[in-house]
Amino acid sequence: MRTEYQLGLYEKATPQDLPWEERLQIARECGFDYLEISVDESDARQARLDWTPAERAEIVQAMRNTGVPLGSMCLSGHRKWPFGAKDPGKRAYSLTMMDKALELACDLGLHIIQLAGYDAYYEEDAWDESEKYFSENLAKAAEMAAKAGVVMGFETMETPFMDTVEKAMHYVDQVNSPFLGVYPDAGNLTNASLLYGTSVADDIATGAGHIFAAHMKATRAGHYRDMLFGEGTTDYDGALSQLIPQGVRRYVCEMWYLGSDSWKQDVAHASAFVREKIDIALGKFA
Repeated sequence: MRTEYQLGLYEKATPQDLPWEERLQIARECGFDYLEISVDESDARQARLDWTPAERAEIVQAMRNTGVPLGSMCLSGHRKWPFGAKDPGKRAYSLTMMDKALELACDLGLHIIQLAGYDAYYEEDAWDESEKYFSENLAKAAEMAAKAGVVMGFETMETPFMDTVEKAMHYVDQVNSPFLGVYPDAGNLTNASLLYGTSVADDIATGAGHIFAAHMKATRAGHYRDMLFGEGTTDYDGALSQLIPQGVRRYVCEMWYLGSDSWKQDVAHASAFVREKIDIALGKFA
């Protein structure tokens, strides 16, 4: 285990049908310290919230066998069931999902849950009260997290509601809980900086003391995914110029398996690419 920082791999960088022990072993072989599990809006990944004690124990055993933990959860299921949804049933499930995700995190030994920064997503009509309900239910979620002892960090998204750290901090300050912070995406922040004419480093500075971890992802203007590390325009150096001195020491390479025969090489390349960036930044700010 590296002592300076931990580098995780996003689960979706690997084929969905891989056995967990094999997936964890590949993560280690490709240079990662841990894996970030996904609980998205799909039926298959939502079903993880209802894993039996035996199924959860099987995952824990796979972690023990490989020495690779599941260190965090990307909880993107709130895109379909957001805190600020127009449908009361969806709002109710957003909190049920949050409660189940926290319980799963505790059972698997996860440190951080990354929240999707959406007040509402698939709303067909204008919904004037989305922000009101988002704030109310976020406060409830923060109380759940405090009880569970698991921190939650907002991902900076691709939509205007929360595409910067500064916007995320509005809600972090509003809720004022040590269990709610920011888990920014350097690629998404870069695209936001191109839109607003701002600096990635300056935006990250607004979250000082409240950033738990960060996603490293390749993006370019108007495109938010499905690129290899080294492609695109992501300002990794600018992001790390703030993240490292702020004391952020957990990073995840976010990428997706797209069916390529070279996916393992691509994953290993991601580890080498991002580690070089982090190591250089650590050297500058040591």
